[in-house]
Amino acid sequence: MSGSESVRRHKAEAPSSLCFAVIVVSTSRFRDQEAGKRVADPSGDLIVQMLQGHGHAVALRRIVSDDSSMIGQSVREALKSKDVDAIITCGGTGITSSDVTIETVAPLLEKKLPGFSEVFRRISYEMVGSAAILTRAIAGVSGGKAIFCIPGSPQAVALAIEKLILPEVGHIIKHARER
Repeated sequence: MSGSESVRRHKAEAPSSLCFAVIVVSTSRFRDQEAGKRVADPSGDLIVQMLQGHGHAVALRRIVSDDSSMIGQSVREALKSKDVDAIITCGGTGITSSDVTIETVAPLLEKKLPGFSEVFRRISYEMVGSAAILTRAIAGVSGGKAIFCIPGSPQAVALAIEKLILPEVGHIIKHARER
């Protein structure tokens, strides 16, 4: 069997309807939420819309601050949930000192998928040029679940969800659950 035939077979055997946790990392949105203000969350809304539009569900949705303990607690909670198959964090992936999503999530991954960030940056480069070198994104698996950390801009969200996550998440989960 050729490699492409194997990939097609694995994808055909993969789960097609999954349940996600969506964790948006934004200090300003978190503060507004804590103050009882109405919070606009266009990137979180876009993630949910795209997932649901492809037959997936969202079991957990949360806005957290750019705070390592809050991010880690939310991801660990999603990893422990029997209702969650995959986790998407959005935001906190930049290069400022407060951007700690990747540093927080990376140690929680049992296996990293470096191809995710490599392909994400390649596609980003085609769209934004050399500014793509500032792009940080990671993916991996832990406890039979897929985890994706993506930038917070709606353009980055659409690219990651449409071009990488939706086409491969079932395939990733299938292999992550194999023993």
